[in-house]
Amino acid sequence: MKKKGHSHSEWTFLTSHARVLLAISRDPGVRLREVALSCGVTERTVQGIVADLEEAGYLTRSRAEDGRRNHYVIVPSAPFRHPAEAGHEIAGLLALLAERHHPERPDRG
Repeated sequence: MKKKGHSHSEWTFLTSHARVLLAISRDPGVRLREVALSCGVTERTVQGIVADLEEAGYLTRSRAEDGRRNHYVIVPSAPFRHPAEAGHEIAGLLALLAERHHPERPDRG
């Protein structure tokens, strides 16, 4: 039975943390403003998520050579945090979802 006021569009499979991590893995020099737009959250939210991910050891950030941007490095061997995914590294998630689908490329099997 469907609860009153719930629609199918209110939830998604991935958290904002996962979406931010995936966006950064696609472009390690991305601006957080661009990440916010692609993830549908505020830039301030993305800043907090990046701080969380950095503190937890999922990524590191440094100044890019141009001195104007940050450069991010994902740590693919970092494990998932929830016990249900114990023993799995984020490398699997990144391999599955980090590459954007390109319609001009033929399907891989």
